[in-house]
Amino acid sequence: MGEAPGANCDCPLGGEGPPAGHVTGEADNAPLPPQRSAEIRMAATVSLEPAGRCAWDEPVRISVRGLAPGQPVTLRASLRDERGALFRAHARYRADDRGLLDLARAPALGGSFVGLEPMGLLWALEPEKPLVRLVKRDVQTPFAVELEVLDGHEPDAGRLLGRALHARHFLRPGVRRVPVRAGRVRGTLFLPPGAGPFPGIIDLYGSGGGLCEYRASLLAGHGFAALALAYFRFEDLPEYLDDLQLEYFEEAVNFMLQHPKVKGPNVGLLGFSKGGDLCLSMASFLKGITATVLINSCVANTVAPLPYKDMIIPSLGSDPKRYTINESGLLNFMGIWENPLEGSNQKSIIPFERAQGPFLFIVGMDDNNWKSSFYAQIASERLQANGKDRPEIICYKGTGHCIEPPYFPVCRASVHAVLGQPICHGGEPEFQSRAQVDAWQRIQTFFHKHLNGQKPVQSSKL
Repeated sequence: MGEAPGANCDCPLGGEGPPAGHVTGEADNAPLPPQRSAEIRMAATVSLEPAGRCAWDEPVRISVRGLAPGQPVTLRASLRDERGALFRAHARYRADDRGLLDLARAPALGGSFVGLEPMGLLWALEPEKPLVRLVKRDVQTPFAVELEVLDGHEPDAGRLLGRALHARHFLRPGVRRVPVRAGRVRGTLFLPPGAGPFPGIIDLYGSGGGLCEYRASLLAGHGFAALALAYFRFEDLPEYLDDLQLEYFEEAVNFMLQHPKVKGPNVGLLGFSKGGDLCLSMASFLKGITATVLINSCVANTVAPLPYKDMIIPSLGSDPKRYTINESGLLNFMGIWENPLEGSNQKSIIPFERAQGPFLFIVGMDDNNWKSSFYAQIASERLQANGKDRPEIICYKGTGHCIEPPYFPVCRASVHAVLGQPICHGGEPEFQSRAQVDAWQRIQTFFHKHLNGQKPVQSSKL
């Protein structure tokens, strides 16, 4: 789906004006009779604010003008990813007594979500085919979200009143994307507009491997020099985690600290899932790291032993046979891991009390992949027992494993890229959508505070 000219401005929707002597709709929430609904043939306009270029993590205000007073309508949203996978959401609404529908003020009466959810048509998107996760593979192109307005309420919605195309970008104006092939380091560096230097962040995703750029690209739009770092299953990097060495990550830290656009003398780390325990190892053994954010991560080294110089951090014990299968037939791997506090598993705990800077733990209380809350508590107790400050721990009710930037739909289950099995991640869309907005702001605040001392970022307008 291509980007239409003027897709982010007021978009007229096709339709005719009301017939002479048209009677306005009732004020209650009862569906209009079929014959009344068929009479409503109006010109309508969809407005998007801000009207200009919009970043994916930026809220947008959606409204529809030119409806009949009290007119019931259904709003539908859809987008296709780069591989053609279709994602859809819909919600039923009723215009106010002036014929205006403002999603910031009007609650959804049903559909993919209910209640006052101005961004619900985005975070409630669901894949047409199950077990497909929405990710952005090419940050140089926007996601094109098609918005449609239909007369009446689904499943009995009538004619299409019109449509608009809304482009949501991953590179804010002036952000530069720089592929990195320096020594062994493989990744992409995103630089904010301006001369710099900028506070630097190294961004690691989880055990699916490859190179994920979209979180780093969005962070650059908020003033950070962000390196999306691949570490296996990408180009000439190792195919398996068993072949990983901490020296690779040390080379990445040195690359950032030596870059003229990166503000030293330290950088921050942001890690999700397996990327989180790698960040813990980096913060514990490497120099030049002053702030670390962990999203649903373990405090022990996992999956494979991690060598560094003349030592090896063993992997936390696990028994794959201890997985469970839920009522939907999805695998839950949370129970396969041993307790890192028991027996020989204590050797797999990363000595993060050696780290120079503070920690922020982002925890989903419905994480079905890791015992993230338990691991964060271990971190807090261990740090304090060693005379260090208590880490900041933010726990989110109803939030699963895959905590993404704002307005990404919640991925409750997907096929793991390496395991090839459908696994359950957890999370309730209504709770997690709010958690993702809040966590995103807290991550920025944490890094601004500890990397360059700036004031906290502003809260979302919506």
